[in-house]
Amino acid sequence: MRLPLHAFMALSLTVLAGCGGGGGSSASAPTNAPAATEPPPTVPAAPPMTQRDAVRLAAQASFGASEAMVTQMRTQSAAAWVQAQVQLPQASRYTAGGTSAVHTDTSGVGFCDQPANKGDHCWRDAFSSQPLLWDFYRNAVGQPDQLRQRMAFALQQILVVSNLEVEGTYGLRRYQNALLDNAFGNYRDVLRAVALSPVMGDYLNGVNNDKAAPNENFPRELLQLFSVGTCLLETDGSLKGGRCQATYDNTAVRNYAYALTGWTYPAGGKSKWGCSPKGANCRFYDGEMAPLASLHDGAERALLAGGKKAAGSTPAQALDAVLDSLLAHPNIAPFIGKQLIQALVRSNPTTGYVSRVSTAFQSGRFSSGGISFGTGRAGDLAATVAAVLLDAEARGDASPGSSGGRLREPVLMMTGVLRALNGRTDGDALGWWWGETLRQHVFRSPSVFNFYPPDYPVPGTKLTGGAFGIHNANTSLERLNYLTYLLNWGGSEPVASVPGAIGTKVTLDAFDADAADADKLVDRLALLAHGEPLPAGPRAKVVEAVGWWTDKTDAKTWRANRVRTAAYLVFAAPQFQIIR
Repeated sequence: MRLPLHAFMALSLTVLAGCGGGGGSSASAPTNAPAATEPPPTVPAAPPMTQRDAVRLAAQASFGASEAMVTQMRTQSAAAWVQAQVQLPQASRYTAGGTSAVHTDTSGVGFCDQPANKGDHCWRDAFSSQPLLWDFYRNAVGQPDQLRQRMAFALQQILVVSNLEVEGTYGLRRYQNALLDNAFGNYRDVLRAVALSPVMGDYLNGVNNDKAAPNENFPRELLQLFSVGTCLLETDGSLKGGRCQATYDNTAVRNYAYALTGWTYPAGGKSKWGCSPKGANCRFYDGEMAPLASLHDGAERALLAGGKKAAGSTPAQALDAVLDSLLAHPNIAPFIGKQLIQALVRSNPTTGYVSRVSTAFQSGRFSSGGISFGTGRAGDLAATVAAVLLDAEARGDASPGSSGGRLREPVLMMTGVLRALNGRTDGDALGWWWGETLRQHVFRSPSVFNFYPPDYPVPGTKLTGGAFGIHNANTSLERLNYLTYLLNWGGSEPVASVPGAIGTKVTLDAFDADAADADKLVDRLALLAHGEPLPAGPRAKVVEAVGWWTDKTDAKTWRANRVRTAAYLVFAAPQFQIIR
């Protein structure tokens, strides 16, 4: 498709740097008081969402808006939609890839070198994260439990394991399924699943740890990245006392390392060369790590928040003490709560916003529009995500200001375009091709610090913006190339070696009906992508570019070219690249 020069001038990604409580209960009546005769006061139902707010919520809480989804969202309030998503039965699951046979091989020649397993795709299917990537994108584009998936995606970027360091598709699959399962559960249970994962045990050296001189890798990241962070925080996320005061010291790290000894692989692994150390199980990822008393430190160890690992404790008792100490620490609510705000809504939340989310995390409850979330147990993630999404700073049609919003990271940009344009994908092209090109190849984070830190400083501003850590001149242009790939090149055809392959394509037929009216077509796409029309100046330029296609410039395909041109310019615009 050929576009006139002014069409490209109409868009600019240089402005991307502009990114940026629970209800109480009444006292009981005396036992001899007469029964109440008046009904309790009713809470007026919140009004249905506007187009702008529905599209905004879709960008924050799903993998992208579609016309059908936004139409359905606009029949209800934001709180009602979030409640429905929390209550929706889990539809997404990781199922593709090989089995635990890779860790029951006693041939001594290597799993993929055995005649029965040889082939071009043995490593891909048995050891890599590629099968998970297929499931990830299929689910993100096609499954209805969108909020569960977005929460799991946020959690996997906090509680990182990477296929760059750990191989074993079946184990990686189990780890990611645990995040999906616990997305609306309790953060204590998430931390427990992570601490007992043999994949994490291998990734951060926690499995078969030496009780005499335990490796500190996992306990250090457990404190630094997974729970309380490095600086003492107020409930609102600000630094306690106005400066960074260490949350823990190296003695604390050592104590947690000792407390977390005593775990080996689950039973089932086999090796020609036997298992090490003596009495431990061989590498195996199908289950939780198993306790092994001979590896466990028996001394008393002081933990944070007044916690203590008792002398003579079992590995399971010590783990409970560790988790209790972390959930009791005042840092965990603002530290995790702020990261969830940054992952879903805005990169630079106000202290008031963080404080309200922290309160929901600590109390385990949140209410909005007469709808209650949570169990009342500290760490409740359903209450926390509701507080994140339904806060006044996240909802409504008002501008969020110059510090509001967040850069749409590559994964969300790719899925957002596909969902909006009635696309389909088997995910294959979005890993080694577009994932690598855009620097976010899912499940292959370069380190435990994810693809980018959540507080990455946006160059030339005083703002933070995590996704800017992988955003540069090259990746800005590659975002446009991704649109060209879908709209001009026709996407990708199915690859025979991918199970259930469907390729990656968009379907634009639904927009053909408005192609004759350039204004109507551009506004329809802008309302879907941005929730509102383009600003007057850029809109005029885009309409002009779309209108260039007529039966005189291309007698056969001018309508299709209008749709492609409009989609390209609307989804390339800064208003889509920044979630606001």
